[in-house]
Amino acid sequence: MALINREYKDRLFGSEENRAWTLSLYNAINHSNYTDPEQIQITTIKEVLYMGMHNDVSFLISDQINLYEQQSTYNPNMPLRQLQYLGNLYEQYLKKNELNKYSYKIIPLPVPKLIVFYNGQDNKPDEMILKLSDAFPKGSDPDVDVRVRMININHGKNSILLGACKPLWKYTWLIDRIWQNRKTTAIEEAVNSAIRDMPSEYSIKPFLIIHQAEVLGMLLTEYNEVETMNLFKREWKEEGLKEGIEKGIDIGKRELMRSLVRDKTFTPVQAAQYLNISEQEFIQFMQKHK
Repeated sequence: MALINREYKDRLFGSEENRAWTLSLYNAINHSNYTDPEQIQITTIKEVLYMGMHNDVSFLISDQINLYEQQSTYNPNMPLRQLQYLGNLYEQYLKKNELNKYSYKIIPLPVPKLIVFYNGQDNKPDEMILKLSDAFPKGSDPDVDVRVRMININHGKNSILLGACKPLWKYTWLIDRIWQNRKTTAIEEAVNSAIRDMPSEYSIKPFLIIHQAEVLGMLLTEYNEVETMNLFKREWKEEGLKEGIEKGIDIGKRELMRSLVRDKTFTPVQAAQYLNISEQEFIQFMQKHK
């Protein structure tokens, strides 16, 4: 979960400098009580498989490998993406520990825990389980499945979790304030004023001020992605409606002409001229709809 930007060193969670915040987040999610941030081993991969695909945060602790990602746009394909991340992380794990996956002995692997933190504007429940098997044909019997726990971290959601992880709660305060500001001002000012208005006692504020340009860049990207998708959805809806109306009118006209030709009111030539198509096209329509 980058929560600031995609650079490894500048993360609110998942960076070497902010291990304590990452441990707080882990404890809140798993109801654990680890106290030593040095127990966390950061394993985040910067680039994964395809352009535009990033593993936000991954780390090892105890016998678990944890993959955390933040999404401001709901994505039901996260199980597939996390599966791809996990394969890369396991490959990295094998190399680092000099383990042979072709060995006749079973290789003990850290248990994967896959989490998506959702803070988009769509109304989603506090938690959802996204499954890779949902993408398979119904009734199939897959030999593999992947479960991703999607946690809604918007204001008013998952109060117990947010209360247990103060840095995450403060981050959600920031995002909520930005969305509120955005109702009356441009995104740049919405971000800057939210950081400016954040109470000085919030521990993440100095970090946000230092990385204010990166915060703005990240949120501009996310906001633009959301706005662009909304525009596309609107255009698709309008185009679909327009196309449906035009298609319906066209079919209605052709059906009317077909009836008039059958009643010998019009000749095929007259019907074709009315429809502004060739006589041959009209005859083919008549044959297709006998």
